[in-house]
Amino acid sequence: MEGEEGANLARFLKWATALGISDSPNSTGASSACLGLSMCLSHFPEAGGRGLAATRALKKGELVLRVPNEALMTSDCLISSDQKLANSLGKFHFLSPAQILCIALLNEVNKGRSSWWHPYLKQLPRSYDLLTSFSHFEIEALQIDDAIWTAEKAVHKGKMEWKLITPVLSELNFKPQFTTFNAWLWASATISSRTMHISWDTGGCLCPVGDFFNYAPPDEDPHQLGESEADDIDSFLHITSIDEGDKADKSTEELVDVKTDRLTDAGYDEALASYCFHAKRNYERGDQVLLSYGTYTNLELLEHYGFILQENPNDKAFISLESEMYSLCSWPKDSLYISQGGKPSFALLSTLRLWATPVGKRRSVKHIAYSGQRISVENEVAVMEWTAKRCQVVLSSCLTLIDEDMQLLHIIDKIRECSGEAETSSLALRDEIGAFLEMNTVTSGELPTKTIRSITRWRLAVEWRYKYKRILSDCISHCAKTLDNLSAP
Repeated sequence: MEGEEGANLARFLKWATALGISDSPNSTGASSACLGLSMCLSHFPEAGGRGLAATRALKKGELVLRVPNEALMTSDCLISSDQKLANSLGKFHFLSPAQILCIALLNEVNKGRSSWWHPYLKQLPRSYDLLTSFSHFEIEALQIDDAIWTAEKAVHKGKMEWKLITPVLSELNFKPQFTTFNAWLWASATISSRTMHISWDTGGCLCPVGDFFNYAPPDEDPHQLGESEADDIDSFLHITSIDEGDKADKSTEELVDVKTDRLTDAGYDEALASYCFHAKRNYERGDQVLLSYGTYTNLELLEHYGFILQENPNDKAFISLESEMYSLCSWPKDSLYISQGGKPSFALLSTLRLWATPVGKRRSVKHIAYSGQRISVENEVAVMEWTAKRCQVVLSSCLTLIDEDMQLLHIIDKIRECSGEAETSSLALRDEIGAFLEMNTVTSGELPTKTIRSITRWRLAVEWRYKYKRILSDCISHCAKTLDNLSAP
């Protein structure tokens, strides 16, 4: 890194070291630099850009980073050090913990260089790609109704929150640029995508250096259960009762699966008065050290963090069910999904098998359905045919085909690189590309920052819908293969 960016990073690392942030393997030892003994900053183009690389072999469970309490940015520490902020917030009792932290963050940014947190603030991203920042065009590019609804809800929530807190910002007399909707979007996106769980404040905390970790999904989704692992309905209901609310932010609470293994690898250690990060697996020197903070679908990652994974074992697709189907099971609706690879979830398959059984016989076969077993060949055929047809209905409702989405991703890359014409024989793609070009400035030279950001969000939307459609397509293939096996002599 060179120039101003490199100088800012150097100042930040010096500031972090002075606060006692350290990657020393000795939990009680001191280090002359906050990084270097276990990890270093590096660039990973295929995994989100800047991240942390191992500087030595790391063992699973080993402590790799400590961030002392005094280095954590919390609402408490920001309010206690600023009487004006405390007085102003005291007049507004309707604010949530997350909103309070957003306002306190903007208050520090408004101070500029006079803020004690200035070296850290200079390291925060200038923009984010969460769903709240998506334009109408980018939302429509998602194509799937559930995703469009989720994005529209996120945008609406962001606007409502901004209107709600505008009187607070006026009370604090911020500079005009920090009272705008875009400023609020930046602050709320920072809190949504970067905060970590602390027990004493549901708003969470910002963790300098700790937020350099990029995300890796847990190896297993605690809410997914293979048929061979399901002995009865009680075991499945026990698993699906784990509180989904723990996933709302970058939580490091001890979410556990049925084997009581930790899914998260960081948390606040009272004994050390520090936020502590542990290696989630063994790493060799040069490997990117990653952090798991819960199981998320790609849509949830896009909504709360502004990215999606190329390979996400926890991604899911949902198909609409008949109203009667929901009454046949006691599991939450979000357990009725098609998993990565196209296989219906245990709950979905059990529900469909029971639904495909004549009403008068359901009571006698309920235990079979809940045990994950086939009820009969005829029943299984009906389930597979219905599932494949429903997946095809969703795919047919989309404006573009899977292959066209893949083609569009290549075209978007050419537009971003100014390396070629956006030509295609697909009428649907020509319409979408034309709509983008009509709203954005694209020339043969360097693209404006606003256009680059729009291209990034557009690409995320197209990539998301492509991966979602792939799950549905794989499910159709899975159903066809199952039907072939059932018809074999």
